[in-house]
Amino acid sequence: MASDSFQFRALFEYRRQHGDDISLQPGDLLTVPKASLPEYQEGDERSPRGWLHGTNDRTKEKGDFPGTFVEYVGALRTGPPAARTCWPRTAALTADSLAASSGVEAEPVSETAVVAVWRLADAIEKHGPNCESVYRAGPSSGGPAELRQALDSDLFSVDLDRFDLASLADALRGLLLDLTAPVIPDSLRSELVYAAQETESLDECGERLKTILESPSLPQNNHRLLVHLSRHLSRVSRRQQVAPKLLGQSFAEAVFRPSPLSGDVNPEHQVRILEALITSGGLEEMQPPPALPPKPAKSQQPSSINGTKEAGASLQEAEWYWGDISREEVNDKLRDMPDGTFLVRDASTKMQGDYTLTLRKGGNNKLIKIYHRDGKYGFSDPLTFGSVVELISHYRHESLAQYNTKLDVKLMYPISRFQQDQLVKEDNIDAVGKKLQEYHNQYQDKSKEYDRLYEEYTKTSQEIQMKRTAIEAFNETIKIFEEQCHTQERYSKDYIERFRREGNDKEIERIMMNYEKLKSRLGEIHDSKVRLEQDLKTQALDNRETDKKMNSLKPDLIQLRKIRDQYLVWLNHKGVRQKRINDWLGIKNENTDDGYFVTEEDENLPHHDEKSWFVGDINRTQAEELLTGKQDGAFLIRESSKKGCYACSVVVDGEVKHCVIYSTPRGFGFAEPYNLYGSLKELVLHYHQTSLVQHNDSLNVRLAHPVYAQMPSGRR
Repeated sequence: MASDSFQFRALFEYRRQHGDDISLQPGDLLTVPKASLPEYQEGDERSPRGWLHGTNDRTKEKGDFPGTFVEYVGALRTGPPAARTCWPRTAALTADSLAASSGVEAEPVSETAVVAVWRLADAIEKHGPNCESVYRAGPSSGGPAELRQALDSDLFSVDLDRFDLASLADALRGLLLDLTAPVIPDSLRSELVYAAQETESLDECGERLKTILESPSLPQNNHRLLVHLSRHLSRVSRRQQVAPKLLGQSFAEAVFRPSPLSGDVNPEHQVRILEALITSGGLEEMQPPPALPPKPAKSQQPSSINGTKEAGASLQEAEWYWGDISREEVNDKLRDMPDGTFLVRDASTKMQGDYTLTLRKGGNNKLIKIYHRDGKYGFSDPLTFGSVVELISHYRHESLAQYNTKLDVKLMYPISRFQQDQLVKEDNIDAVGKKLQEYHNQYQDKSKEYDRLYEEYTKTSQEIQMKRTAIEAFNETIKIFEEQCHTQERYSKDYIERFRREGNDKEIERIMMNYEKLKSRLGEIHDSKVRLEQDLKTQALDNRETDKKMNSLKPDLIQLRKIRDQYLVWLNHKGVRQKRINDWLGIKNENTDDGYFVTEEDENLPHHDEKSWFVGDINRTQAEELLTGKQDGAFLIRESSKKGCYACSVVVDGEVKHCVIYSTPRGFGFAEPYNLYGSLKELVLHYHQTSLVQHNDSLNVRLAHPVYAQMPSGRR
């Protein structure tokens, strides 16, 4: 019997942007009637595109949502629902389970467990400033039976607000402890522990751990659960001033679940792993949300005669106006954005007409209050603008230095609540090409400026180190001279007294002169040291300023590269010839070493032979054995433990790194919007010329040397 409805699961968060939209959270189940699918053909539901219309089972809201943000679950069953137990039962430790825990494929946690962790964490945070006390509590009892039964029976719609904070926190830890396998599998523990031991800075350690946890050997559901848990603990630590180490101690046992195979691991190392992840803000989603599909524009409401309604509507329709969102959300949206990026939100005073402009300047967020009085708006008296839209429009063309001399920047890049991921807004090839040229030139200029600053910073850092070494040498020299002065002073008294009795004034004068010379030399050395210390202090201050300038350029470079690459992707999709793209990029087509693309592929490259780099179904450890000792750029492609994916293992700075290759209906790639290569061979040939650094800053390398290839002499 044919089904009348289909079920989909949300993969990404989506916030309602239009009146007829509904919001999504990862894990939400959505029911879509078949009749609402336009021009439906058998199988269309398995690759949802455009906008779908359905009901969110969790919130009971009905409306539109982006099909690119969900995945197909199945046809809706009309019979009684099957039991969906989010609360696993702890399994006995058998020989089979031990074997499984030592193998390459880790046992994934269930989808319902992921959703349960997200719901419990969300409910705990709503209770406010008491998380520290409940997370200080002793061993978990798993929470009250009523709560466990409620989660098992109706995970999505159970009202968690009726349970107290202690019960929710106990249930969260109890759920993790009762999972049939640890969230972080044994196969990753040694690498995580090594990183925790070898890295002193918690922030740096956290970033290294995040890279390790992107490994294909960590199942996707496990990663999603860690995202929800680590970000929850990070928010608790930040908002309620709870020490990350305390939270790490509370959850280490639940996350790592000690087993006979991991009994030699120091629990303090596991605590430090969680402490570092919490300090660095928690894990991020492995894949950014895709671009929103286009949606037909809604008809505009007629403006009233006096224009008041039109002014109000224009603010509500402004892409940069986000309404009532928190400061933390604003910080997330502006993180790593270039100077000139901005958005407007309702002021925290909650007073009608109060707004706050948040602007990116010097690598930091600047908050500027928008005042209003008698229908006029501005940053300071006199208030001269008729609306917030008029105020923002003015400063998109004029520098804010008119208002504050320290803010010499325009409002250049709005954070759009409509098209955050759709950067290409032009609709013809010539216009896109000119924009590509413009952004590429900006990127090149910024890169040259960054390289100049980096060279200056490196040179100055070396000089600073030399001066510090010289100061240490001065200290040792001063110490030696002071000891000589003390020695001469001690012995001179006896000689002077003897020569005075003998009436030998000449010897007394000679002793006094030697002593004065020694003291004078000591004073000169001390003065030289003081001058060097002053120079060092000045140079260190200058170097810090250079470092600040470099850090303020980094977000610009990241954003410009992202925009430029979006335009490149758009032009490639339109089938534009490479020669024309190279012309826009200012690349000489006969020079294949200068640029992102080449016009003719080298037919002698070993990359054309897939057997030289595709090794099939081997695990991470075997890949590392094949590549250990090989030069940077040596690589292989293998099947990933993630279903339907592949993994690239490549040597970078003498170490083997791993990254996932996604297989999507659009093609192969490392991340959106780069999943556009028709085959693995096309991907390998492209990244033979292009560095992987655009996907990961720690992967500044090309796929230069296939693992089984014998490179011709003279080729590197």
